[in-house]
Amino acid sequence: MWTPSARAARAGRAIARAAHGVHWYVTALMGDNAYATYVAHQRRHHPHAPVPTVREFWRARMDEQDRNPGARCC
Repeated sequence: MWTPSARAARAGRAIARAAHGVHWYVTALMGDNAYATYVAHQRRHHPHAPVPTVREFWRARMDEQDRNPGARCC
């Protein structure tokens, strides 16, 4: 049988896990981790290629979206 403190600890872990999942989803949806994902890919697959700065990455990404809007909302 679960004690009240064990039940509370289990509920706290479940809430923290859910909050982490929501945070991951929102940041992935908004593109907040796009640069980190890009850098990890570049270092893994193209280790000798220069990695652009954050500013250069976002400028190139926005320019590409302007050239090819696709199905974005705005």
